[in-house]
Amino acid sequence: MAGKEKDFKDRDWDREMREVDKLLAKLPDADPSLGRGAPTIPRTYPAHGVPTPQEGPAAAGARLTTWIRVGLGVALGVGMVVWPYSHVCGLRLIFYTIGAGTVVVAGLWSGLSSWKRRMGFAHLLSLGLVIWGLALAAGVVLPRIGYANQTATWFCPEPK
Repeated sequence: MAGKEKDFKDRDWDREMREVDKLLAKLPDADPSLGRGAPTIPRTYPAHGVPTPQEGPAAAGARLTTWIRVGLGVALGVGMVVWPYSHVCGLRLIFYTIGAGTVVVAGLWSGLSSWKRRMGFAHLLSLGLVIWGLALAAGVVLPRIGYANQTATWFCPEPK
């Protein structure tokens, strides 16, 4: 066993790796940077320590549009709390349900954008929007499909 260890240590590994690189270079689709270590392009990190996909004026505009999407979604979510009409049945209930679905869609839309741009707080707000929209929709749909303790109807009863 001692002979094998000595033989392993005495090998000229640089020479052998050069031979391997030459053989790999002969392959048809060989990567020319193979065997040369990690790329030497320096990476810069912003102040918060996480690399962003892009920096500069284009990134600032993209981040602004993400915050606009989140802001519109939050405004819609708050607007659903102060919905000015009764939404017990009929056409007003349908519009309210569409509004709740729009909160979910706004949350997903802003969530995808904030995930792509690595904006953590905006992403948390987006997830909150999705959960809030699903809760609003559940409050409308569940009593009407018989899941909740109370029952409700989709359409208003006709006046007698």
